[in-house]
Amino acid sequence: MDRLARTEGLSEEQQEILKVVRQFVEDKVIPVATELEHKDEYPTDIVESLKELGIFGLMIPEEYDGLGESLLTYALCVEEIARGWMSVSGVINTHFIVAHMLMQHGTEEQKQKYLPRMATGEVRGAFSMSEPGLGSDVSAVSTKAGRLDDGSYSITGQKMWLTNGGSSNLVAVLTKTDEGADSVYKNMTTFLVEKEPGFGETAQGVTVPGKIDKMGYKGIDTTEMIFDDHRIGADQILGGEPGKGFYQMMDGVEVGRVNVAARACGIANRAFELGIAYAQQRETFGKPIAQHQSILFRLAEMATKVEAAHAMMVRAARKKDSGQRNDVEAGMAKMLASEYCKEVVEASFRIHGGYGYSKEYEIERLYREAAFMLIGEGTSEIQKMIIGRSLLKEYAV
Repeated sequence: MDRLARTEGLSEEQQEILKVVRQFVEDKVIPVATELEHKDEYPTDIVESLKELGIFGLMIPEEYDGLGESLLTYALCVEEIARGWMSVSGVINTHFIVAHMLMQHGTEEQKQKYLPRMATGEVRGAFSMSEPGLGSDVSAVSTKAGRLDDGSYSITGQKMWLTNGGSSNLVAVLTKTDEGADSVYKNMTTFLVEKEPGFGETAQGVTVPGKIDKMGYKGIDTTEMIFDDHRIGADQILGGEPGKGFYQMMDGVEVGRVNVAARACGIANRAFELGIAYAQQRETFGKPIAQHQSILFRLAEMATKVEAAHAMMVRAARKKDSGQRNDVEAGMAKMLASEYCKEVVEASFRIHGGYGYSKEYEIERLYREAAFMLIGEGTSEIQKMIIGRSLLKEYAV
């Protein structure tokens, strides 16, 4: 697809940023992605280059040494990066969510302490909400933060599915605290937990056991995190006030869903490129398979889905940038982009035939990566619940 045509309506600065990121992906990511993914090797050189490009501070305001760009600019950059290798976009995703939560909910002291160093990538963020015993039911969070006599807290519990769990040194952790509120959602608090990068005991009472071995989404470190009487000051409560953790996390998830939609768009775009190129090179019955009507129709459907998902993602990002809630639009974008991503990748896989099943071909990697888009930041079923409940309110009779 002609991604350059999608820059219509963007400022010259936005277009220049996308041009730089696109060239970076072509030169530095695509040539090494499959090799690193097969080795499950962390993309250290790529990450260091992302720091130099300013990607870690893309949305952080200029007053905190960031670039001060919009969610739309960020999402479009993520789409380009995921087109090269989805795992690389994952490196910056949770970092970006934590930065967003700090910008929207942090105290001025917390912003001054973390955001300038997050903008350079010196401080790398991770986002921790899920646990082994809960899926989409956030009310079932069992990790507890008990208040001590001196006003500090002790955190005990087990967290799961932390992207950047090993490489991060700042983790936004959702805990259950007893604030005496009637609603369970008002008895949750987000703590900003500092630790050392790596595995093992990375801070007193904080253990990162190791990387979780996954079907796809390789290279990046996805981990558990175990808290055993981890002592932390009240000044590390996000926003300085307990009991607001659920709402802070949901704000982070909202922008995270736009991010996942952008990642799905990037994977789908790459799958389409590979499929249409292969269809013009591979011949059967004396002509390129692209000239067979069944393949031609399949390519047309793939291209339409890529464009539709991209448009929905852009709409969700623009609404959030306008200062409005975008839970419905983000849910729609995430659901549509992830489902279409799966369908486009599978269609490209089928076009490749037996060669698509070989690890030598890039589509094999994309096939495994597309599966993660279906569950990251909430399944399609969860998105449908969010969308449906909102529609009932809007069209109440």
